[in-house]
Amino acid sequence: MTPFIILIHIIAAAVWTGGHLVLAIGFLPKALKNQDPAIIDFFESSFERIGIPALFLQVITGFYLVHYYASDVSQWLNLDMHIGRVFMVKLSCLLVTILLAAHARFRVIPNLDKDNLRYLAAHIIAVTIVSVVFVIAGLNFRT
Repeated sequence: MTPFIILIHIIAAAVWTGGHLVLAIGFLPKALKNQDPAIIDFFESSFERIGIPALFLQVITGFYLVHYYASDVSQWLNLDMHIGRVFMVKLSCLLVTILLAAHARFRVIPNLDKDNLRYLAAHIIAVTIVSVVFVIAGLNFRT
């Protein structure tokens, strides 16, 4: 069962991180150059249908995996243990992702125009960096 959960976790991470890399490297520069928020809207409307479920799957499988490797929850928060440090990095990444996504969804995107496109760009770059840190932390989980 656990290898299957790891596979789902990795595929979901690939979708989430890969999607944000495509957005940040492929779509964002063109949107900024043309000052056209519709380019971002086009990508987001397609990606959101698979990106959000991928993030949700990462959270569910991530908690399953940390419980599998450390069934004592106190180990998750123990920064003296490797698993605790990695878990806290991943949990921090998740919280930053949620905060950035909520802020973008409810404050930035409803008022998005060419004048504040750079503000959304900062969010996109931040979430992309955090998603890469997520992956690096995941690689560090058992190594």
